[in-house]
Amino acid sequence: MATITVSSIIDAPVEKVWARIRDFNGLPEWHPRMVESHIEDGKSATEIGCVRNFTLASGPKLREQLTAFSDDDYLVSYSILETPQPITNHSATLQLRRVTDGDRTFAEWTATFDAPEEEADKVAAGMGANVFQGGFNALQDHFTGKS
Repeated sequence: MATITVSSIIDAPVEKVWARIRDFNGLPEWHPRMVESHIEDGKSATEIGCVRNFTLASGPKLREQLTAFSDDDYLVSYSILETPQPITNHSATLQLRRVTDGDRTFAEWTATFDAPEEEADKVAAGMGANVFQGGFNALQDHFTGKS
């Protein structure tokens, strides 16, 4: 099983960062690699079990299911149901924590998944750089006025 963890400090209070990312259907609003998203079957974007169906800027479509959500813990967990990547048994969590020094946010995005041995490192590196760190960079740019 491959594991990846990416963390970052966002120069904004945790409440503001959470308000920006908490919508499970809102990836296109804050992540530059996502261009369209909808929740299937008319469910709420905070309903455990809801499925988001979204399109990457590069064209592929993915489906992910919400597995945990907490406004109190600033946490969202999900699993990938369909992806063009050669992975299975995916589970990811994006969690924010308050940094009191400067009223900033510690953001951590983790994932585990199974992949063919020859593909695992490549998939993990791409997920870490493009999805996780790419999202954190976009948040940092948003809150520092660079976007």
